[in-house]
Amino acid sequence: MPDDRPWYRDPRIVVARRDVRSLSREKTIVLALLIQLFVAGFSSFLVVGLTSLYDPGSVSTGEVEMAVTGDAQDELEEAAAEHDSVEIQAYNNSRDAQRAFEERRVDALLNASYVESSAGPGKKISVTARIPEGSIRSTLIVVNVRRVLETLERQERFDRAGSLDEDPVPLPPQVPASPYFGFTYTVLIPLLLFLPAFISGSVAVDTITEEMERGTLELLRVAPVSLLDIVDGKALGMALLAPAQSLLWILLLSVNGIRVANVSVILLFVTAVAALVVTIGVVLGVATGKRRPAQLLYSVLTLVAFGAAVVLPEHPATTVAKLAVDSPTLSTYATVFGTLAVAILAYAAARKYVGSVDASAF
Repeated sequence: MPDDRPWYRDPRIVVARRDVRSLSREKTIVLALLIQLFVAGFSSFLVVGLTSLYDPGSVSTGEVEMAVTGDAQDELEEAAAEHDSVEIQAYNNSRDAQRAFEERRVDALLNASYVESSAGPGKKISVTARIPEGSIRSTLIVVNVRRVLETLERQERFDRAGSLDEDPVPLPPQVPASPYFGFTYTVLIPLLLFLPAFISGSVAVDTITEEMERGTLELLRVAPVSLLDIVDGKALGMALLAPAQSLLWILLLSVNGIRVANVSVILLFVTAVAALVVTIGVVLGVATGKRRPAQLLYSVLTLVAFGAAVVLPEHPATTVAKLAVDSPTLSTYATVFGTLAVAILAYAAARKYVGSVDASAF
């Protein structure tokens, strides 16, 4: 007898709607969504502070005074002269420099001395730096000291290039790039787009195991709804929730002036990743029937799988970043459609497994 019910009365659709509506009562999930909403909605303001943690050298650090001693202090002063944020105070007596550092009249103490080099002709420069600990400013001082030492190294390499037997490999031309751009597209956007997928998988574990632990799974089957219909409905609701959230985050990012290209392909990729992790979640939920061990196994497996993705020709986070900046390659599309194929095959195998489970055992 054909089923003439409208599509929205399909048991799987009904179960999916029921689970999505029930999320409003999950405080942990609601809090996670609000945090993501806050990050996406105020990304243009937050990205400045977040970038300073991602790359402290990208922000203005103010002027740093450094005491310099040693017989190679002239080279160090020449390197520091290229940085407006660094002021050098030369000391002929190391004790006077030490006293100035201890009395906090200078921010850092650097001793630059010549030492014999066994690697080639001439002497090399050894620099010992002392920086105060236990303050936020210490990080800013470290950034400026690192800049000066990098400049010193570059100068020494240039000055000693004539003593090399072979010409060094030429450096690529420097391209002006903003660290905010790199942080936004390589960290912020992948984080916002992958979090909903992993949360969906975790929620799928909870919805399956709670039905079993509370005994409501048997009530659903009396409807009558098969175990496979229940699993399909729960997986459908969670798998579609992730791309819906991701689309909202992309819209909020665009409002904040952060353009995201290839939105349709990105959403397809997020859907594939969400389907894959939701499949893991529902299989673990049905297999264990207990929330705590299922959640533990889900967390471990997803972390291992995401970490193992580094062996792929292109990491998923890199795929999202390249799509977002509109520079996809063949490996980018291969990652997207390969993940989609794996998700389809994995869920087909999961449905076969669920179909073989004796629902009366729960």
